[in-house]
Amino acid sequence: MSEQLFIPKLGQTVEEVVLTSWLLEDGTKVDFGDPVLEVETDKAVFTVEANAKGYLHRGPYQAGETLPVLTVVALIGKADEVFAVKTEPKTLEVEHAAVNEAEKSELRTPGNEIEAQDRLFVSPRARKLAAEKQVDLVSVQPSGAGGSRIVVKDVLSYLAQVPKATPVAQAMAQKAGISLVGLVGTGPRGIVTREDVELTLKTRAEVQPLAASSAVGTGKQVPISGKRKVIFEKMGTSVHTTARVTLVSDVDSTELVSLRRRLKDLVSDSWGFTPGYNELLGLITARCLRQFPYMNARVSTDQKMIEWLPQVNLGIAMDTDGGLVVPVIQAADQKTPREFGLVFRELVGRAKEGRLSLEDMNGGTFTITNLGEYGIDAFTPVINYPEAAILGIGQIKEKPVVVNGEVAIRSMVTLSLVFDHRIIDGAPAARFLQALVKMIENPLGLFVG
Repeated sequence: MSEQLFIPKLGQTVEEVVLTSWLLEDGTKVDFGDPVLEVETDKAVFTVEANAKGYLHRGPYQAGETLPVLTVVALIGKADEVFAVKTEPKTLEVEHAAVNEAEKSELRTPGNEIEAQDRLFVSPRARKLAAEKQVDLVSVQPSGAGGSRIVVKDVLSYLAQVPKATPVAQAMAQKAGISLVGLVGTGPRGIVTREDVELTLKTRAEVQPLAASSAVGTGKQVPISGKRKVIFEKMGTSVHTTARVTLVSDVDSTELVSLRRRLKDLVSDSWGFTPGYNELLGLITARCLRQFPYMNARVSTDQKMIEWLPQVNLGIAMDTDGGLVVPVIQAADQKTPREFGLVFRELVGRAKEGRLSLEDMNGGTFTITNLGEYGIDAFTPVINYPEAAILGIGQIKEKPVVVNGEVAIRSMVTLSLVFDHRIIDGAPAARFLQALVKMIENPLGLFVG
């Protein structure tokens, strides 16, 4: 008997996805866990894996199509089968008597979870899988028999949404009555931590529903949805939570410009690329964060602790057709210029193609953002909450400046350091910026650090 392969639920608010590519041809023999296709949500690209052994029979769906979640996109079965969406037979045996909607609602209230599980419509295979995976069936959305019965694919869909979490985070979420589904973890490899659960609780308590405004005139309206909704909410949280202060410094970047020109001649062939200013400035920032760990920090969500983070994970803001994204270079301060450049280019490529994963964007501890290519000299970026600071980089351009008592033409760049004054005082932040300035003015330290 063939098994249906469907688009899983990929978050509490995700209702549809875009099929970006099939990874296997029709008729391919597959095993459990083999990557079959890729889909994109408003946040990231996900791989849908085979949920059975057998031969793949793809549905009539093409790359670029928008599909609702839980759409059956393929069958996995015998070699001679063909794709045909099957429905749950109405004559399947149910395990308990029917209950009306009012009874279902009552069963799902806190305190009645055990009783509710006993009286849910659940297929035997789904109940067995849920028991093996320790899934609370009350949290599973049924789709069988017109939405009144939990089947295997419903349990699989739920499992696809649940991120890994630390034991403390799991206990906190259970006690607070919130689901881990949809939470983005900031721990190693995206694991949900205690701080992530605390932030979710705090955010839910603070955020108030926004009243919808009516259309005025014939002006264009852009819905607050998808990536824009994520940016909208995150920026609002940052502005209303942090105590922002901006320090601005004009930096003589002549030696940095000279270094890049020399690197073009010296390493372009052996490295396969020429380092750009974003990479050089990013690596300089990461090395300085190693020297000033109080800048690589955040405040705990209970507002009781300032956490100096053990690893420098540098976020680099990028503009894409789908909106602002901030991929993260893990352990950035430990990388050589070549290693940093390779990771940076890989992330840029995935960002342009809209193929960044959640793992690519998780775990950042400090962010840089560069608007120099747009002719911007200085600006005040918004802190990428819950990080402690962000560095804005303006354009590099030649200016007349006084050097050793004489006017000279030098390449100059303006840095704007925005920091959360709740976490960092002005003088320590200034010392960090001063160190950045010195390293930009003497960038050869990148190759000996």
